Amino acid sequence: MKVPDARWIHAAKVALAATAIVGAITVLLAVVVNTSILHRLDGDIDNRLTTTLTSVTEAPPGSVVLGGSRVGGDVDDAPVFVWRVNADRSITALSVGAPALPFLAWSTEATTASTGGRDFRFAAVPSAGGWLVAGESVAKVAESGANILLVELVLGALLLAVTFTGSFIVGLRASAPIEQIRRRQAEFTADASHELRTPLSVIQAEVDLALGRPREPSEYEAALQRIGSESGRLRTIVDDLLWLARADGQSPGAERDDQVDLSAVASAAAARFSAVADAGSVTLTTRLSQPGTALIRADGEGIDRLVGVVLDNACKYAGAGGTVDVGVVASGGRVVLTVDDSGPGIPEEHRALVLDRFHRADQSPGGTGLGLAIADAVVRASNGTWSIGAAPQGGARVEVTWHHAPHVSAQPVDTGTDSPNTDHEQAVPGSQPAKRG
Repeated sequence: MKVPDARWIHAAKVALAATAIVGAITVLLAVVVNTSILHRLDGDIDNRLTTTLTSVTEAPPGSVVLGGSRVGGDVDDAPVFVWRVNADRSITALSVGAPALPFLAWSTEATTASTGGRDFRFAAVPSAGGWLVAGESVAKVAESGANILLVELVLGALLLAVTFTGSFIVGLRASAPIEQIRRRQAEFTADASHELRTPLSVIQAEVDLALGRPREPSEYEAALQRIGSESGRLRTIVDDLLWLARADGQSPGAERDDQVDLSAVASAAAARFSAVADAGSVTLTTRLSQPGTALIRADGEGIDRLVGVVLDNACKYAGAGGTVDVGVVASGGRVVLTVDDSGPGIPEEHRALVLDRFHRADQSPGGTGLGLAIADAVVRASNGTWSIGAAPQGGARVEVTWHHAPHVSAQPVDTGTDSPNTDHEQAVPGSQPAKRG
């Protein structure tokens, strides 16, 4: 038996709660409306009874015989009937076809009583030591009330059905992001546990082996070096997770007061990675706009980390003798950062997944799978947009676009670099031309 999806259960609960509330309000309104309508109909009958009694009282005695129901007709369809209750309590019907009048203690207050199996509304006024009594069947009022109730039941059922359906759909849509977050949290917890468990397992194994039997000092030194390496990897993962946790706690797209010069940030990052490029025989070049022209509103530290992550990946995958090109262009109200490399590129099936935490397009050692997730958090927090595709060199192109920040008098944040940049292509100082072989 298939277990219902948690979203469906949550949506059903929301729909039932909404339907119950709407149902209670509908019943309350129906009671108020029905009471008001029936009171109005009873008031109309009382007015007719009063008018009839007034006309009978003012008419000359014996001048007319009031018309009642036709012969063989239904008294429920008849107008007002009139009776005279004499002082000796004898009753004389003044209307044709009037039913038997019940014996009541008459007063000037209108009252409802049953006669001949039918409910009547009666009104009376004193007359010649007795009473003139006028009555009208209330069967039509009861029938009207029943018809109104039937209509209300049908409309109420439709309203509740629409309410439940609409609330269920809204509940499903509202719970979809929550369920997605829950699922991503579960996946993230599992992935984080796996990533943290690996270096811990290596450290534990190294300790167990080192303590298993006496060893030479060189062997202990090698074991400690491996433990130190895994400890460093563990610390990197923890630091990245803490950074992401802080980023998740911020409102996406929140306005920042920092005005960041993207060209200056990219220039500083390229200078830092020139040693990495040299070590891998990679030529690192930049194509940057003039200082002060590529301004965006963002967290300067986050943008620096974003550029560093993308550059690190590009240098890593460009390969020996490869190239990495960093470009910053400010045009048409947009500022665009591009990083191209000549590596193998990112397969199409992985391009939508590379920003997920702990996802790696390959299983090469040394990475944690958190770098691009951190970069993505920076892009989202700064209202930027990603584009990952193919570079002209045949490798991967990572492109990030922001809105151009209007120029203000405050000094732009440049992460500490004062290096001049030009619009033409140049090699980063300290990097070497491509080394083949």
